[in-house]
Amino acid sequence: MTVTTPETGNLLYTEIEDDLRQSVRSLLDKRCGWTEVLARTESADLVDTSLWSTLAGELGCAAMPIPEEQGGAGGSWREAAVVAEELGRAVAPVPFLGSAGIATALLLELRLPDVLEQLASGESTAAVCIPFAATPYGGVPTSVTVESGRLQGQVAGVVDAGAADILLVPTTDGLYLVSAESATITESVSLDMTRPVSDISFDGADGRRLADAGAELDAAVSTALRIGAMLLASEQLGLAERCLDLTVEYLATRRQFARLLGSYQALKHRLADLWVLITQARAVARYAAECATTGSADLPIAVALAQATCSEVAQQAAEECIQLHGGIGFTWEHPAHLYLKRAKADAIGLGTASAHRAELATLIDIQSPEVR
Repeated sequence: MTVTTPETGNLLYTEIEDDLRQSVRSLLDKRCGWTEVLARTESADLVDTSLWSTLAGELGCAAMPIPEEQGGAGGSWREAAVVAEELGRAVAPVPFLGSAGIATALLLELRLPDVLEQLASGESTAAVCIPFAATPYGGVPTSVTVESGRLQGQVAGVVDAGAADILLVPTTDGLYLVSAESATITESVSLDMTRPVSDISFDGADGRRLADAGAELDAAVSTALRIGAMLLASEQLGLAERCLDLTVEYLATRRQFARLLGSYQALKHRLADLWVLITQARAVARYAAECATTGSADLPIAVALAQATCSEVAQQAAEECIQLHGGIGFTWEHPAHLYLKRAKADAIGLGTASAHRAELATLIDIQSPEVR
């Protein structure tokens, strides 16, 4: 199978992307330090709605890939991926992935400008009622039915639903828009409390049908989940880079037996190996973002490769961060556990690395191992 190259052939960050990164990072450094994130995991309000309002409304992070004529920023998924990197770096408790990622991609695919305008302005936040563990490869999971125009059924493990005003619900009858107030949303127990998932129950909820069931809706949902997986890979990249930075900083200042820890050759080798893995992860994450931006036919391959790579690199970086920090890395009063929990939870979000490797093997026509 022939794999084409991106139209631009340049995966380096542009000046616009660098400026965007600086703006987002500056805001997160001021309002989303790890102590604030940790405190929020122990509070009743797990999602920082105030921070999200600033990111979406003032910085335009919710409007990146939406055309200007639909109230968006007229940017691309490359810029959205840069935002995802920074949110991963800060393990920010905001609904970017669910609303500005999966929901926005679905609405763009179905060409529904009226709802897109609400998301672009930051006035509304949306969630697609599909389990976070669902992959882009198994068809549209529909556990909700429609009876006389009203929705019945439950969906478990939906990401960012707790902060949503709008629910986009795939049903046996098509895609419906439902007000979050019309559903019963129950927060689930999650390893990563910086990204809560929820169980949603519909008991006669009234909804507006946006699209009929069929091949077009199935394709749109699959593409939206692929876009979500692409953004998740970029988030995992940002998380891994932050773990490496924290570890390098610690080993460069911490002394043991009258020597800097960073002077020990074995530790240098572990960090060097991790740096190489992160560099490779950056390449595949950027390629996936480029394919999403250009509408390349290679998007399925690029996303499967990015997720299979970035998922495991993020976990390894978080584990190394804890281990190389020694005793302090295992404490609640250090941010390492926040990164490990996010990395572990993300590892099953939108498909495991094994599922993406199996799909990649199918796409490039090689025999795949059994998915574990």
